[in-house]
Amino acid sequence: MQDLPVTLQLGLIGDNIAASRSPLLHKIAGEQNGMDVSYLRLVPREMEQDFDGVFQFAKDNGYRGINVTYPYKEYVTKFLQVDDPLVRGIGAVNTVIFGEGTPKGHNTDYSGFMSAYRNVRGDRAPGAVLMIGTGGVGRAIAFGLVGLGCTELRLVDRDMPKAEALAADVRKTAPEVTVICGSNAEAMADGAQGIVNCTPVGMVGYDGTPLAEWAMAGAAWAFDAVYTPPDTQFLTDAKANGLDIISGWELFFFQGVHAWKFFCGAPLDEPALRAELMTERTY
Repeated sequence: MQDLPVTLQLGLIGDNIAASRSPLLHKIAGEQNGMDVSYLRLVPREMEQDFDGVFQFAKDNGYRGINVTYPYKEYVTKFLQVDDPLVRGIGAVNTVIFGEGTPKGHNTDYSGFMSAYRNVRGDRAPGAVLMIGTGGVGRAIAFGLVGLGCTELRLVDRDMPKAEALAADVRKTAPEVTVICGSNAEAMADGAQGIVNCTPVGMVGYDGTPLAEWAMAGAAWAFDAVYTPPDTQFLTDAKANGLDIISGWELFFFQGVHAWKFFCGAPLDEPALRAELMTERTY
């Protein structure tokens, strides 16, 4: 293994990210390896720049890489070289590596979701799944569900062209999966084994839930991509209905672990990292 850097400059570009625990995750990862990691929240509005300007700032100022979150995961791809054909199919990136030439794009939401699902449900198949929200994280989760053996994918979005575009991409990759689109989440929840929220509804600053509690009856499991707060109304309602709960915190943890491999590749003590992240420590 090559020598590790003494310092590592990382960042997160997104809106409404004040509560993100990503800076702490990567700081702890650095501490485990004797490295000084700086991981800054880069909010375009606060920096009085658009996304393009903030991205260029990170590229020009010694950043090894950045994470990208809502609402920029699809937009950022135009700046990147994406080598993995699956990630090109997803059409969204959450991890960028800078170096010589064009920055490289990766998607650890996809792999992180699959790890989070298996950590809770093992080898059990997801069955027919209702997924609400088809933006950047939704695209990654949809392909993760295909990888897990999903048999039917029901896509709900207020932006029907966006949902239909994702449906077409999934059908192209996995023609054996039945994909349908609609705008009424409650109606499409009937008979679904899995219920997934890939909207920002429920996160800090976006109170509420994307699905009525009664519509969860009969499902087997639920996942919420939101992790701040970890106990969203969506997951609270799912738990009340007896569903297996996969918290957005699990996705956060595994996407961060996988992103660290791209940023640095240094080994991690995952149980220790998990335990420390669950404390009240701040960054």
